[in-house]
Amino acid sequence: MTLATRAPLILASASPRRLDLLAQAGIVPDRVQPADIDETPLKDETPAALAERLAREKALHVHEAGCFTLAGDTVVALGRRMLPKAGDASEVAECLGLLSGRAHQVLSGLAVCAPDGRISVRVVTSRVVFKRLTGSEVERYAQQGDGVGKAGGYAIQGQAAPFIRRINGSYTAIVGLPLYEAVSMLEGLGYRKDA
Repeated sequence: MTLATRAPLILASASPRRLDLLAQAGIVPDRVQPADIDETPLKDETPAALAERLAREKALHVHEAGCFTLAGDTVVALGRRMLPKAGDASEVAECLGLLSGRAHQVLSGLAVCAPDGRISVRVVTSRVVFKRLTGSEVERYAQQGDGVGKAGGYAIQGQAAPFIRRINGSYTAIVGLPLYEAVSMLEGLGYRKDA
């Protein structure tokens, strides 16, 4: 009996961080196809529900029969308040002002579609505690651009690392993809990177 050819893997994200994290696990997607969907929260939607819904919708938006599809979405929240993906330096500074000296949650929605259409969805929650930031720290970080385009206005793996007093949860989830869960979900639906 011969082994079947491995079904292709589509990554429904253009995030270079997600590609790098998957590479650490020896997984290279066969195709990268970002899902262009409306990410506006629904009325009364919780941060966890938003992360789960967006991951599911992104996976289903690009999924093709016969392929595995992996999608993720990250939501940064202070209680029920969701912080934006900072669009510019002023939004980065605003986010950092809110996060300064406080704990917040990073909610990472994950969705994996199997070649036969089965889908697995999960939300991984990590808690991050920021030190109290000075005005000059906020200004410096905002101006150097590291937080633009990032949920909550910062990148833990970049120049915001010294701001982090502690985390409780998945470091890779805070970077952009909870790697343990992503690999477990793929394997649970039958994905084999060596097949």
